[in-house]
Amino acid sequence: MSVFTKIFGTHSEREVKRIIPIVDKIEALAPEFEKLTDEQLQAKTPEFKERLANGETLDDILPEAYATVREAATRVLDMRHYRVQLIG
Repeated sequence: MSVFTKIFGTHSEREVKRIIPIVDKIEALAPEFEKLTDEQLQAKTPEFKERLANGETLDDILPEAYATVREAATRVLDMRHYRVQLIG
């Protein structure tokens, strides 16, 4: 293991550290998204498209988009994405 790797970690370790705050945001949104009706949840997709058209980036909407998918999967498939699955 090189000195550089010992100090900064491997590429994978750095990537996980970058993703964890995003996953924390996704998980923080879960209670809010659980309260949405099916219609409100479905309305999120056109909302995201509009926000992107208005100049927001994919990174801006990423936590909400993942929270939407996670909640939809829970309702439709009765399967919830685990934290580790959101990480990678």
